[in-house]
Amino acid sequence: MVNQVTMVAQQLQFSELVQGYWRLAEWGMTTQQRLAFLEQHLELGITTIDHADIYGGYQCETLFGEALALKPSLRQQLQIVTKCDINLCNAKYPQRRINHYDTSKLHITESVNNSLANLQIENIDLLLIHRPDVLMDADEVAAAFAELKQQGKVNHFGVSNFAPAQFDLLQSRLDQSLVTNQVEINPLNFEVAHDGTLDQLQMKRIHPMAWSCLAGGDIFTGSSDQHIRVRETLTEIAFEIGADSINQVIYAWIRCLPSKPLAIMGSGDIEHVRLAVAGLDFRLSREQFYRVWVASKGHGVP
Repeated sequence: MVNQVTMVAQQLQFSELVQGYWRLAEWGMTTQQRLAFLEQHLELGITTIDHADIYGGYQCETLFGEALALKPSLRQQLQIVTKCDINLCNAKYPQRRINHYDTSKLHITESVNNSLANLQIENIDLLLIHRPDVLMDADEVAAAFAELKQQGKVNHFGVSNFAPAQFDLLQSRLDQSLVTNQVEINPLNFEVAHDGTLDQLQMKRIHPMAWSCLAGGDIFTGSSDQHIRVRETLTEIAFEIGADSINQVIYAWIRCLPSKPLAIMGSGDIEHVRLAVAGLDFRLSREQFYRVWVASKGHGVP
């Protein structure tokens, strides 16, 4: 069973594993099948779910909301995370000439209202700014957050893909603490462990949320020297610890990080989810952690 993790800054409870729904539109599920999947991962203890307004070309929140509407009582068991500020130029918004970011108060407010309608819920547990915006006015974002909080539309706030200075800038304007920074962490790309991002979060006792934990499948299918080294090392460690798959080793490797990231999973296959939950008891030694580090970097530690 998945443990609950307290986000110290706000005394929030999130599940140790997070179910990502960014590929929901690709899963080919009926509304009833989407509901069944939700119920199944809730039974496993995965209560935190991750969305963004843009996922599936602005479809995924709606698809999830349709399923949740079949059994609205499940809302009380969920911690719903969603994100805003990326503006896509696609069939839904053909008037846009390029993809760009928008952290204006107007856009944040409109995005939240759209997410609430699409998800068919009354409030969002955690809203994240999806990507750093060079034009972000921290005072304007703070005003948007304060208004949404006062209206009861959003309970808590955080960011995604922010550098430490960007995180601190926004935090300096807020009355309440940012809850998390959602960043990419996997054995192929863990620069946030070296650029100060995870150090800052550990200092503030904030758990990051880790996206793309399986590197979009590149760990399993990639043909570069790095891919091969990492895959072989993960396979060796899986045998050593008795893991059923290298997926379980990857999640254990991420959990070694002292900032205690919450891993976001993207699979719509409940058996893959069960496998991840079953692997939560695995622990890696420091040497095993660094064997993956060396395989990824292609050289030993300094």
